[in-house]
Amino acid sequence: MQLDLWQFMGLSVSAGFWCAGILTVNGVPYDYSYTAECLKNPNKPQYGGGIVLNPELNDGEKGWTSFGNAKLQVQSSETGNKFAVAYRRKQSFDSVSQEFFLDKKKLYTFSAWVQISHGDAATVVAKFKTERGYYYDAGATTSKSGCWSMLKGGLTVNESGTAHLYFQSENPSIDIWIDSVSLQPFTEEEWKSHQYQSIEKVRKSKIRIQAVDNEGKPLANRTLTIEQKVARFPFGCAINNNILNNQAYQNWFTSRFKYTAFENEMKWYVNEPIQNHEDYTEADALLRFTKSHRISVRGHTVFWADPKLQPSWVPNLQPQQLAAAANKRINSVVRRYLGQVIAWDVMNENLHFNFFESKLGGTASARFYAQARGIDRNAALFLNEFNTIEDPSDSKGSPDSYLSKIREIRNGGYRGPLSIGLQGHFINVNIPYMRSAIDKVASSRLPIWITEADVAAGPNQAAGLDQVLREAHAHPAVNGIILWSSWSPKGCFRMCLTDNNFRNLPTGDVVDRIIRQFFGAVVTATTDANGFYETSLVHGDYQLSYAHSDRYQPQEKDEISPWISHDFNVEASDDVLQIKVLAN
Repeated sequence: MQLDLWQFMGLSVSAGFWCAGILTVNGVPYDYSYTAECLKNPNKPQYGGGIVLNPELNDGEKGWTSFGNAKLQVQSSETGNKFAVAYRRKQSFDSVSQEFFLDKKKLYTFSAWVQISHGDAATVVAKFKTERGYYYDAGATTSKSGCWSMLKGGLTVNESGTAHLYFQSENPSIDIWIDSVSLQPFTEEEWKSHQYQSIEKVRKSKIRIQAVDNEGKPLANRTLTIEQKVARFPFGCAINNNILNNQAYQNWFTSRFKYTAFENEMKWYVNEPIQNHEDYTEADALLRFTKSHRISVRGHTVFWADPKLQPSWVPNLQPQQLAAAANKRINSVVRRYLGQVIAWDVMNENLHFNFFESKLGGTASARFYAQARGIDRNAALFLNEFNTIEDPSDSKGSPDSYLSKIREIRNGGYRGPLSIGLQGHFINVNIPYMRSAIDKVASSRLPIWITEADVAAGPNQAAGLDQVLREAHAHPAVNGIILWSSWSPKGCFRMCLTDNNFRNLPTGDVVDRIIRQFFGAVVTATTDANGFYETSLVHGDYQLSYAHSDRYQPQEKDEISPWISHDFNVEASDDVLQIKVLAN
């Protein structure tokens, strides 16, 4: 029998769960590396260039042509490094090109090293044009003159056929230099294998259980049940005030999630709709609810950078008045919920919008983070942004822009802890780009959460959500996931998980499968001839149950439990966790 990648081998499982014996695919391992540093010489191409012909231009122009009206030339640096130059450009798309056959069943990761002839910075985008005139953005980078910048991205295509790679920059007066180009295809099985390998390495640790009797003799063929009680990886979903008086909503939610964020109830325009008239009624009520169910809360959000989403009285304030109002806001909300939230989105969507910087100067965000840190020393402080992992065509929300914003906050004087919030509002799910974008922001070495995950409605919504959640959970740099699917009788923001009777929609079924697989698995196993059972388990708290006797048959009216329970924890470790259990 051929096993699917997600199936066990040699183990009875009552819920989907990955184990050390899983079938893996022998393929090219994924390269998670990325450097944001601008280098004197480019690094070697990832995957040796993959399917790119002459990726380092060592064979001159072989495999390369000009695109549009650009002229193509291969030049050498003082160190002998060869690279392609697109010059005499007249339009943004004039550049160098190579033709490929792209298979719609493959996932492609792309990288290149880019430099421009002059100027401090220019955005260079890698694009693919198909023979039928469809365009795909594979990624972008901010390029400089005098050093090489790494461009990393990825793509899938809707139909198989030939496509031309080219590079685009809005300023036609600059020459574009290209080197160390790589286009590596992966099958879906190989991609899932990358996820499995990452989870085995980052999310799981090995355990070895031995069952023995009172004399220390091993007990063969003893049935064990291993049940995860608490997962270390945070996985949750947003809620709103509709949950407060709806028992069916409460039951559905609390049976699944231990992490949440409030959809609107902690936003400034809700908390202070009229100046100096604060109202935390809804947020307070939601916090009482979450506390009663031991649900951890992300604070969302102290400030929103979009000028259209301020309290109605805020945009008309003069700078000095705005500074005072912002100071009052951050002191009010952060102090009120001190010790009650695990994180704050201090600045929301500050890459796309700059309301506070435009009014208070370029260091406004840095001052807000420093102030929040001064009040709450324990809560993680996040930037929170959309389209960083969702849309390679959105330059404002790009990974390069995110890294630039981090530098801006640091240069503004804030040196304290900082975390990255990637909202994850997907319209078209592009998993190779999502992975590469996380690779790029992960180069900051800051904690990363997917904070508002959803997928737009359509025939592939559930399948897309499954892809997004598996990719996010498997990526070694991601530390938590929050779904943006709070329920309302009038409909959810973009993606519901249930109908109005709290029966799962296909998206809800996806979430339940993910929970069963990673955040609450129950495994039934049997010890070997020496009383041992070995596997790897997702980090978390577990309960191990086993029978007093291997001859025990459960009876309906048993007054004394024939089962013995043993609690244990699985943490990140290179050592195998050794557990010895005593069974009579």
